[in-house]
Amino acid sequence: MAVYKAPVKDIQFVLNEVLDVSSLAKLPGYEDATPDTIQAIVEEAGKLCENVLFPLNRTGDEEGCHYENGVVRTPKGFKEAYDQFREGGWTAVTCDPEYGGQGLPATVGFALQEMFTASNQAFSMYPGLSHGAYEALARHGSDELKKRYLPKLTDGTWSGTMCLTEPHCGTDLGMLRTKAEQQADGSWSITGTKIFISAGEHDLTENILHLVLARPEGAPGGTRGISLFLVPKFLPKADGSVGERNGIRCGAIEHKMGIKANATCVMNLDSATGWLVGELNKGMNAMFVMMNAARLGVGMQGLGIAEVARQSAVAYAQDRIQGRSLTGPKNASGPADPIIVHPDVRRMLLTQKSFTEAARALALWVGMLIDEAHRHPDKEKREAADDLIQMLTPIIKAYFTDMGSECANLAVQTYGGHGFIREHGVEQLVRDARITQLYEGTNGIQALDLVGRKLPMKGGAAAQRLLGLMSSFVAANKADEKLKEFVEPLEKALGRVQDAALFLMQNAMKNPDEAGAAATDLLRLMALTAMAYMWARIAIAAHKGLATGNDNAFYEAKLTTARFFVTRVLPQTTSLNHQIKAGAATLMAMPAEAF
Repeated sequence: MAVYKAPVKDIQFVLNEVLDVSSLAKLPGYEDATPDTIQAIVEEAGKLCENVLFPLNRTGDEEGCHYENGVVRTPKGFKEAYDQFREGGWTAVTCDPEYGGQGLPATVGFALQEMFTASNQAFSMYPGLSHGAYEALARHGSDELKKRYLPKLTDGTWSGTMCLTEPHCGTDLGMLRTKAEQQADGSWSITGTKIFISAGEHDLTENILHLVLARPEGAPGGTRGISLFLVPKFLPKADGSVGERNGIRCGAIEHKMGIKANATCVMNLDSATGWLVGELNKGMNAMFVMMNAARLGVGMQGLGIAEVARQSAVAYAQDRIQGRSLTGPKNASGPADPIIVHPDVRRMLLTQKSFTEAARALALWVGMLIDEAHRHPDKEKREAADDLIQMLTPIIKAYFTDMGSECANLAVQTYGGHGFIREHGVEQLVRDARITQLYEGTNGIQALDLVGRKLPMKGGAAAQRLLGLMSSFVAANKADEKLKEFVEPLEKALGRVQDAALFLMQNAMKNPDEAGAAATDLLRLMALTAMAYMWARIAIAAHKGLATGNDNAFYEAKLTTARFFVTRVLPQTTSLNHQIKAGAATLMAMPAEAF
């Protein structure tokens, strides 16, 4: 069976010893976010995940959602779990106190997201999408919209979605056909069809708020003519309660490979009433708030899946006996040794472990950067933090989900034939993980975003800020004998990133296909380098922990895992650099009909 225990200890290690989460309490508005408060919240969330959400993960997958005549019912136990989730205040953790939220830092939200998605990815998407809708409304909604809708999103009695994709267009939203016509009372009448709408219809909340991209009559073509509208399932009454049904309905739910307990809906809008969010014809600006939050959230899904896959694989490898150790029996009194003695099994387990622990640190660091970008009193500090967030968002979305899928497959491989059988639970992880590489922009799109938008951003200044930060870290620590084994490989990886970037600068302007050909490899190269940076920071914290003489086994395991990463994973940066510099010629030479 798949197993999961919330990694509370490791989260606390990263927050307190690697990142110094106490600094958050110095930011305006976060004075109450002390390490003790954050620890208590993480511990309680861990209990909820282990005792309520994880037990529903497999049953929810097996039952799936039920659709009949426009009504969607979630699997048995989901409604009760959601009520418990909502009543516990988990929908309100990082929301503004003005709207009933707890006002805690985004960093806390990241820690919780990992656990929620690890324990039950399909369930966690319902409140996760609602929070994305909250963020978009909070940033771009009028005062009237915020006053009416944000308290309901905050307390979880209403939920939210984002409606972008249409049958004929996915990433290329400039092709969308959903139309909006302004009404005399200032509202808009919206007609069209949206597909792949996660949580578009369900029975968990009394109302669902859809954020819909549509083109107003007479608007320009392409993305320049797109606006964002709030379209509720039920039109609210003056007192805030739900009123009459709006003209938006679920026409079907998809039958999917994974995340079966989350309803993926076809949504039909027939003269549905909506209200403009943000400025006319600038809907993409408002929607990107939700999309960027969602991309980071999907990255956390990759990490969550990797963590539950790792834990399950470790438990199985320690228990399953098969064969003998190559260096002699380790379980002499038994008929065979546990498979964890075999080097190739350890390779798989350490691949998972070296990813999850550094990814957790990278994700929580980004959470702290988001808090700095929003709350730091120094404008330059806010801008610097935002530059780093912009650079790391496509990396986290794509690399974390690629590795989430890989770690899920490694869990199946560790289980052998038993992993392929449904009753053991890890095959579900493979199926659930696969969507994370596709939605909120496929990972190929993330790579193009990194190369085409993020690297040239501000004339390359944002990229240099990230690379310069890591270079400064190398310069500050390379003379430390204890850290050389981690810092020197990081320095070499940074050199490969710079070499690859120089190649693109010299060639992509002459032939744009060079950028497209290099994009995925460059994203992976930069991701591995960022992970090496986090492992070096973890190593510093581990050495400090060892100096205290407490919990030596924990800190030694950190250093051992870091060594595995820099010697057996980070060397991939060499081949990635060679692949990038091989150029686009061999990719583009073959005529389409020859494929």
